Amino acid sequence: MAKLANENTLKRLSNRYRLVVMNDDTYEEVITFKLTRMSVYVGFSTIFVLLVSMSVALVIFTPLKFYVPGYGSRESRSELQLLKIRTDSLEQTIKFREQYLESVKKVLNGTTPTQRDTLALPVPKTEISTD
Repeated sequence: MAKLANENTLKRLSNRYRLVVMNDDTYEEVITFKLTRMSVYVGFSTIFVLLVSMSVALVIFTPLKFYVPGYGSRESRSELQLLKIRTDSLEQTIKFREQYLESVKKVLNGTTPTQRDTLALPVPKTEISTD
């Protein structure tokens, strides 16, 4: 059964077909192609491989490669890491400064509940000499 299916498929691939391009007004044949399914498959496969290889070559051998994420020179990556570190530290500094200014504003406005230390501090007693 499988042998018949394989023979049938090979036979269909090798059947010849005619593709005719005609002028619609005069019904004149402009061009005629004799094709098989196999030749159409091989033609489309060849075109696909050529287009993919040309696209890959375009990306690899032109400056377009720098737009691909993760691609770049080692120097640019190290510069990027340094800039990220600087940006993070600046953001943290700005955040701390804003917190400080907010607390100063609250103290100046008197809106912060101040807790007073009610514990007695152990102050050492000094001897006063009467000499």
